[in-house]
Amino acid sequence: MSNLPRLAIPRLVIAAPSSGAGKTTVATGLIAALAARGLAVSPHKVGPDYIDPGYHALAAGRPGRNLDAFLCGPERIAPLFLHGAAGADVAIVEGVMGLFDGASGRGELASTAHVAKLLRAPVVLVVDGSSQSRSVAALVHGFASWDPEVRLAGVILNRVASDRHEQLLREALEEGSGVPVLGALRRSTAVATPSRHLGLIPAVERSAEALKAVADMGELVASSVDLDALLELARTAPELDASPWDASTEVTAVGGRPRVAVAGGAAFSFSYAENAELLGAAGAEVVPFDPLHASSLPPDTAGLVIGGGFPELYVRELSGNAELRRSIAEFASRGGPIAAECAGLLYLGRELDGLPMCGVLDTASRMTERLTLGYREAVALHDSPLAPAGTRLRGHEFHRTVCEPGEGEHPAWGWHLPTGPRREGFAGGNVHASYLHLHWAGAPSVASSFAAAAAKFSAALP
Repeated sequence: MSNLPRLAIPRLVIAAPSSGAGKTTVATGLIAALAARGLAVSPHKVGPDYIDPGYHALAAGRPGRNLDAFLCGPERIAPLFLHGAAGADVAIVEGVMGLFDGASGRGELASTAHVAKLLRAPVVLVVDGSSQSRSVAALVHGFASWDPEVRLAGVILNRVASDRHEQLLREALEEGSGVPVLGALRRSTAVATPSRHLGLIPAVERSAEALKAVADMGELVASSVDLDALLELARTAPELDASPWDASTEVTAVGGRPRVAVAGGAAFSFSYAENAELLGAAGAEVVPFDPLHASSLPPDTAGLVIGGGFPELYVRELSGNAELRRSIAEFASRGGPIAAECAGLLYLGRELDGLPMCGVLDTASRMTERLTLGYREAVALHDSPLAPAGTRLRGHEFHRTVCEPGEGEHPAWGWHLPTGPRREGFAGGNVHASYLHLHWAGAPSVASSFAAAAAKFSAALP
């Protein structure tokens, strides 16, 4: 193992010209291949994605971290990266969409290119080589020259049909782009990561299958790319002029160590690691539990956090666990603070796809064919355990369900869309429930607020 200075983490950004080129296969495989060499690999993902980091975590054996310049602010990207990469020999950052695709209408903000510049990291472009030969040089040349501040330092070819096809692609790139080819992956049906309506199936749901998929990706990349050249390239990344993010400096700690139960497992697998870290730094005892299996909330629960996931796929199991549903409803009736987003919102409602849920909120939800997706700049419309009215922060929507009604007597958030203003969610006294996903590192005051609400409730427990 190397003994590197903390601020000089070797790093690479894995990008692509567009979605669907194979970034996740290459990034996850690269993480697995480097870990198999005995290196400590820190995995990261640009953007608000929850699913890819699950595969990264399986490959690396440490949490996958998100780097989102819209949700957390550009100034926090390098500190969050250094926090996540502490003790690592190398960091791999998987991009989002195409290299230069960012928040809609906001230029480069939150794009892979933006994050690469903030991290001063070399970029490796994954190019889908199918259905082209010499044209690949024009494509790579364009990406390499578009923004001089982005250091496009290598190409990995994907979905290459044959030795002859690879030769043609390599010759074109050598002649016309000046960007070295660092690997070529053949078209393969052996490596499969099944997907559904919101992307890949989360690793937590697939267990042995997910482990095999990660191992297969690692073997494919190890046999197809020049790992030594990639490591040398990663080591050219300069030191970052930043200090690691520290949750304890972001929040106000409360006394009493209130116990906050955090839903997890296959039905509620969407979360950012920093959220729990901020809760802990704010003085809470964070206790994970799985609503698919737990018969009640953990003893002495003083706060409940239910994040995103796929409850619609486990609706029968969640509905069938009537004991836990009653436990949650009783906790809410006693004034226990609850923060729920997306899947958590559906779970707290009366019903989901016709089956009973917790009944904390007077709303029913169902699956639809319509995808609601995008960044939001929101303002809290009413006081809640997360934030006082008037708080402004940034979030992200990503769902194919609808709640009827979509807002309560006291809506949680308001924001503006091109189609006009929108109010959404439920913020009544002790409960905050909304479709909006929040990265608490971008608004650490919500962790302080929730921990304080849990401490107040805990102090009143018999």
